Amino acid sequence: MWNHQYLKRIDFRTLPIIAILMAISILVIASTTSDVQITGEDFFFTQSVKNQIQRFEIGIVCYLFFAGLDYHKLREWAWIFYVITILLLLGLFFTEAIQNVHRWYRIPFIGGTLQPSEYAKLSLVLTLSWFLEKKGRNVGDWRTAFQASLIVFIPFILILKQPDLGSAMVLYPMTLGMFYFGGVKKKVITFMAILGVAALTLISLIFTGILSHEELRPIATKVLKEYQYERFDPNTYHHQAAKTAIALGSYTGSGFKKSTFTGRQFLPAAHTDSVFPAFVEEYGIFGAIFILLLFFGLIYYSFQVTAVARDHFGRVLSAGITVYLAIHVVINTGMMCGFLPITGVPLILVTYGGSSVTLTMSALGILQSVYTRRFMF
Repeated sequence: MWNHQYLKRIDFRTLPIIAILMAISILVIASTTSDVQITGEDFFFTQSVKNQIQRFEIGIVCYLFFAGLDYHKLREWAWIFYVITILLLLGLFFTEAIQNVHRWYRIPFIGGTLQPSEYAKLSLVLTLSWFLEKKGRNVGDWRTAFQASLIVFIPFILILKQPDLGSAMVLYPMTLGMFYFGGVKKKVITFMAILGVAALTLISLIFTGILSHEELRPIATKVLKEYQYERFDPNTYHHQAAKTAIALGSYTGSGFKKSTFTGRQFLPAAHTDSVFPAFVEEYGIFGAIFILLLFFGLIYYSFQVTAVARDHFGRVLSAGITVYLAIHVVINTGMMCGFLPITGVPLILVTYGGSSVTLTMSALGILQSVYTRRFMF
């Protein structure tokens, strides 16, 4: 079941990338949470930094556990994880709202929170991988496409009702990628791709100013509620602040703890949602290119796992995880650059938060489990 010998066979090219991304996370959190005028803290190891380091330690344990675990065992637990996830998502609506939304459970005694929608992503990847493999030769039937879509639809609606548009947005391209590698009917994949591209094009036209947000309001509010449509306003303070921080970074940035805009608390959620513009203001465009190259390397090596996976389950599983990693980077940087609505999608391994770190490291560990067993027959 779990064998430490497989840890010797992991793709060691990814380890420096993960370590550097973690270091960047610590740097940004230290810079954005240490302000003597606001918090009384003017040192590196703030409480937020200590919390993030603890989360990275937990994430490393999860990574090693799943890397050494035979990924085929996950098939036996897929539906169990799925049912537990659905129950957790339903239970949120019977708990007290946090920040006016039902996204988190408060964890007693330690003062932390648990965000089920983050774990729903990995649970869905496992369940879909198991289901598509189980269908075998019938995977290309309309019946399979309908049943697989239903598996996705239930958590999608529950997450959307929290409301958590960002996590719901992640599920769509993740499902599309898994359908493609899983062999689902091509007409379904084509329809989903066209629908996704059309929606992305429309959103981009609004956020680039080609289509007027206000002129579209009468039409859009016939489908969306007023507060839902407001998320597509490209002129919110958060959007403008994020673009301002990026612009102030210029080529080389202001340097560690020397940012003027972010340092004065003008950038909302600087160590969570807005960690990318906070980093760019301090390290400039060159810093942005550097971190994007790190993500490119991580995603590239992850897709290589999909290419060498020895069975259908491993191929679909690794594809789903890789698309999950990629779409988080695309959405987070896209919304901070003003091309997408700000929806709270974290920048993997950099954004402050326990659920995101734990899930991402677990997913990367599963990828290594597939990679290290690529020669088993």
